[in-house]
Amino acid sequence: MKTPAKPGFVPSKETYIAGLTLLAIALHVVFKYALHFPALPANAPLFAALLIGGVPLVWVLLKKLLRREFGSDLLAGVSILTAIALREYLVATIVVLMLSGGEALEEFATARASSVLDALARRMPGTAHRKEPGGLVDVELANIRIGDQLTVLPHEICPVDGTVLEGHGIMDEAYLTGEPYEISKTPGSMVISGAINGEQALLIRAEKVAEDSRYARIMKVMHETEQQRPKLRRLGDQLGAWYTPLALAVAVAAALLSRDPQRFLAVVVIATPCPLLLAIPTAIIGAISLAARRAIIIKNPAILEQLEKCRTLIFDKTGTLTYGRPKLTEVLCAEGFDRTGVLRFAASVEQYSKHPLASAIVSAAKQEQLDVLSVAHISERPGQGLLATVEGHSVQITGRHKVSAQSLPLPELSSGLECLIFIDGNYAAAIRFHDAPRKDSASFIQHLQPKHGVRKVILVSGDRESEVKYLAESVGITEVHAGKSPEEKVAIVKAETAKARTLFVGDGINDAPALMAATVGVAFGTQNDITTEAADAVVLETALGKIDELMHIGQRMRSIALQSALGGMAASVLGMIAAAFGFLPPIWGAIGQELIDLLAVLNAVRVALPTDDLQDYEGE
Repeated sequence: MKTPAKPGFVPSKETYIAGLTLLAIALHVVFKYALHFPALPANAPLFAALLIGGVPLVWVLLKKLLRREFGSDLLAGVSILTAIALREYLVATIVVLMLSGGEALEEFATARASSVLDALARRMPGTAHRKEPGGLVDVELANIRIGDQLTVLPHEICPVDGTVLEGHGIMDEAYLTGEPYEISKTPGSMVISGAINGEQALLIRAEKVAEDSRYARIMKVMHETEQQRPKLRRLGDQLGAWYTPLALAVAVAAALLSRDPQRFLAVVVIATPCPLLLAIPTAIIGAISLAARRAIIIKNPAILEQLEKCRTLIFDKTGTLTYGRPKLTEVLCAEGFDRTGVLRFAASVEQYSKHPLASAIVSAAKQEQLDVLSVAHISERPGQGLLATVEGHSVQITGRHKVSAQSLPLPELSSGLECLIFIDGNYAAAIRFHDAPRKDSASFIQHLQPKHGVRKVILVSGDRESEVKYLAESVGITEVHAGKSPEEKVAIVKAETAKARTLFVGDGINDAPALMAATVGVAFGTQNDITTEAADAVVLETALGKIDELMHIGQRMRSIALQSALGGMAASVLGMIAAAFGFLPPIWGAIGQELIDLLAVLNAVRVALPTDDLQDYEGE
């Protein structure tokens, strides 16, 4: 498996320009107001910033003009030139800072792909322990061949896909497969790269080379997804697309009809799109701050403008709509046995077991306040399951596939997991388990359409079809995709995103590519670094109410940002008309624009204020 080069955020040209411009503004303020330098030396830092930073930015904007791209930044470029013509060098430098700073933030955001791939690479071991005649030898993953015998030590990550040859233990595959349980591993069991081994060493035979194993495929699809991800069109650009041509048209018409170039300057100054360049970022920063106080981390600010428009919600199963752990749901007793007795015997034995289902049985007994019995002897033989002597009775806990079911009155197979209990050699009961739905999953799903205008809810999982359908029926989801690989999840998300904006919620490594393919990707919880790196937002508390809060924060931010931007632009349009008819000279236009900016920004600041209106959903 090829390891990507060490990435990270490499500062772009815009980042250096932003830093230089900020330094120039600081020096200008010190020179002029603290040291009282004359105008020329006090403005020298501004001249340097405009020459080094302003000229390249204006050149880029001119090329956009030739391509007929009329964004808010184009009018900002005109504002730079106009401010210089008016000898308002500080204003021109501030506009340069706004432009370069915005570009730097965009560059930083796009560096997320590298950080995700780097985190994936760091998680995998660089070597594996190959069994050779002289003992264990550490070898590079790239040198592993099919058929090699490898030892996976306790708590290590499995290096390749393979088959267990020796050992009995468990592996945690939840973040790779979508299965919510730790999986028992015995000779003959399949293991997958990236799974975390339990407390017992396992000897495995490599069935695939590292670059063809499950984990490497996830890395590959992650990289492909990032390369193909469409760039979201920002709110400021959408508004600027019509505002910029309007402002320039008014300015040119005023100058031509009046034959007074001052009219052009006056119109452009009052039309400077600061409500777009300042109010919208201020609202976004306020929303990020508000979300953080609500235990939600916004990693990609652009999604705040998209949340309100998401009409398709796609959920992974394990750990999002479920608790991600098995829960005892049924005890189907054979004739002559009762639930209480069977559960007491089973819990007495399982308290000594590390089997993935043991804790569910013990927890169920505790909930029913059943006292465990004394165990005299316990063992776990290959192919027979767990054997014990409890209060003089022999107890066996095993799986259906390990016993001959020809003469046993076993219930029909159903979804979920199952174990069989035998007492004194007689079949006593089948105990069944499901990955329990969160208590508020059903009510949360039901509130999405009336409260958020969601038209479609989809459940996509790597888990088995029977288990996924069981959950879907429990919470009220009709469209289900089960047993899906990371590649198939991405294909589903891409197909839905082509029809409408999507919000994907997941928590496992196998969800990371789909998180990046959706319009908005939300990581549920912080159990996995890969998932949180890939997501646009991270919900720190595993509560569905937080997803609702995130959606409301996005709606509130967009609403207030539009108020600020459109209100400021409307006031600017009135000022433009006044300037075009000669009622507003350039200096008063600049003052008027500052007042408009102040009001727009003050309104935008409201986004960060605490409010009780961020959730219309209350869990059961």
